[in-house]
Amino acid sequence: MANTQTSPEAGYFDKDRSAEIVNARMAAGTDARLREVMEVMVRHLHAAVKEAKLTDAEWMAGIQFLTATGQMCTDWRQEYILLSDILGVSMLVDAISHERAEHATPNTVLGPFYLADAPHYPNGSNICLDAKGEPLLVKGKVSDHAGNPIAGAKVDVWQTNDEGFYDVQQKGVQPDWNLRGVFTTDENGEYCFRSVKPKFYPIPDDGPVGKLLTALGRHPNRPAHIHFIVTAPGFEAVTTHIFAPDCPYLGEDPVFGVKQSLVAEFRKIDAPIDKASAGADGANWEVEWNFILSPLP
Repeated sequence: MANTQTSPEAGYFDKDRSAEIVNARMAAGTDARLREVMEVMVRHLHAAVKEAKLTDAEWMAGIQFLTATGQMCTDWRQEYILLSDILGVSMLVDAISHERAEHATPNTVLGPFYLADAPHYPNGSNICLDAKGEPLLVKGKVSDHAGNPIAGAKVDVWQTNDEGFYDVQQKGVQPDWNLRGVFTTDENGEYCFRSVKPKFYPIPDDGPVGKLLTALGRHPNRPAHIHFIVTAPGFEAVTTHIFAPDCPYLGEDPVFGVKQSLVAEFRKIDAPIDKASAGADGANWEVEWNFILSPLP
């Protein structure tokens, strides 16, 4: 049952009290957290409309934009995630939700192209199934705050191919599960896999979010990176990237996902990497990246 008003006039619309009137309509039994969030959202939305002095036509244009954004969503493409990303909201929510000790590996955005249930591979396996790109060896260690290795941690990785597309963007062109895989750390907490050196690529800009970027004079190019989700029992999961240091778009990520602490060193290999230690037959590049996980509270 809605809140009762002391008088009918208390519920009549008034421009100066608009947010207060809307928030007062919530029922007394409304979930406390929902009430808190909605009160804040309504208050700031009404304040923004008033500050910008939106016209009928401008508000309708906004509604049409949001409608087109929803219509662009598919099973593998979430245009609303892109919108959240380019507004910096995804990174802000992530930063608020995942505050960790200074030395722990920081989170960054998940992105819209993650797929669960990627194939599990033994360490040293090659996740590049189309043989395109500059070969890369990725290796490292997963440990706790004290430096103790975490055996059995899952390292879930995914990235674009050498042309800047994820496999789901090129169905029938790329092999399914190309440049995706899950690895398990050994008794020393170590993992290792083969891939290709990442390149920058544009986020999908053929929809309403891309048109908004163009209207704002912003480019769609994400700096070169590899995605990771690292999990282990008893520890907080880490969703993050590592970024190539030579990418020209490091300081201009359209989704604001770059943190200085996530820029890795990609080392050019002149001689073939030892096959026994790498579990591979050589690579042109090598990056070593260690993850530090925080214990669950």
